[in-house]
Amino acid sequence: MTDRIAERVRAVLPRVVEQRRDFHRHPELAYEEVRTSGKVIEWLGALGLEVRSGIGKTGVIARLRGDRPGKTIALRADMDALPVQEATTHGSARHGFASLVAGKMHACGHDVHTAMLLGVATVLSELRDQIAGEVRFLFQPAEEGLGGAVPMIEAGAVDGVDLALGQHMGPTHPTGTIALSRGPAMAATDFFTLKILGRGGHGAYPHLSVDAIPIAAQVVTALQTIVSRSVDPLEAAVVTIGTIQGGFRNNVIAPEVEMTGTVRTFDRTLRESLPARVERIVRGVADAHGARYELDYALNYPAVVNDPTAAQLLERAAAEVLGADRVQVIPPSMAGEDFAYYAERVPACFYWLGCRPLGAQDFANLHSPSFAPSWRARRWISSRARAEAGRVARRGSGLIVAP
Repeated sequence: MTDRIAERVRAVLPRVVEQRRDFHRHPELAYEEVRTSGKVIEWLGALGLEVRSGIGKTGVIARLRGDRPGKTIALRADMDALPVQEATTHGSARHGFASLVAGKMHACGHDVHTAMLLGVATVLSELRDQIAGEVRFLFQPAEEGLGGAVPMIEAGAVDGVDLALGQHMGPTHPTGTIALSRGPAMAATDFFTLKILGRGGHGAYPHLSVDAIPIAAQVVTALQTIVSRSVDPLEAAVVTIGTIQGGFRNNVIAPEVEMTGTVRTFDRTLRESLPARVERIVRGVADAHGARYELDYALNYPAVVNDPTAAQLLERAAAEVLGADRVQVIPPSMAGEDFAYYAERVPACFYWLGCRPLGAQDFANLHSPSFAPSWRARRWISSRARAEAGRVARRGSGLIVAP
């Protein structure tokens, strides 16, 4: 069975590579993936799959039903690009497929995810007679901060699904490897905007004003005690102030300062307690100085928690296909992913596909304008496609009947 999969992967690989380059040339932002989803629909339709489109504006769900009854596995790829101007000196530009759209770029590898899942759909559709159960292909819009997984789920993307699998390009991991976590994999990602409202005045008479700048500085410092003094040292948490803006002239007391930040956690109880903790600190500092405040705290993506059984299945299948030395078990990441919504509803596993150029010491990370996953394409795309198809083909999954 593995040989049959490998043969079909080799056959479809050139087309997958060219489609990925096409997606890269034509990046589309969240909920704008009209051209991308059109290409996806055309490809899947030619395979004879059941296709639903227009989900959450641009999402696509395709179903491959095997010839025998069995379980249902969902494979997910995200399609959206980022508002990033691509650098002109890295791999894509050198090889003639840089972004053609000013200010937009596939800087997070979603073009790769989408093209590879099309390849997997092709391989498995050619093995339909061997499939027991259903393979569901989820082409999701708007992963980058807008939660495109939610409308997909509302449209029934994981209804009746026994296992969901998602992956992401991993530039910190060597090409040809897979990295995963057992249990918590990625953090909950929450955000806040805070305004400190003082009273402006002349810089020579601070006693007649309420200076928002030193008050904001005290708030920033005090917020750092949340992790150091309010969170169990054995728990993971991050409170980061990412922007701060205030003042407009050197001799004017700033009447207002605005800052934005992010809070990252894994534990649900801890996560739910932190909005009140943040506000308690802000209120105390503001009251002490006679200032007011406005706090907007938004709960964003929950934590991605890999199902232990699903992680074990992926780990075993990947080891059989790639070799045990190419499968890494890693600590969880404080980054976030809306794959979390799928994992809240069905057993799921999210993993990283290594794409760091072999031997490279310096490399561009995700969201960089120079991000260029290793284009030893026949190695890393083939590895992922084989692993994706190969783990479905494990007898233990109950999804494929071996010949």
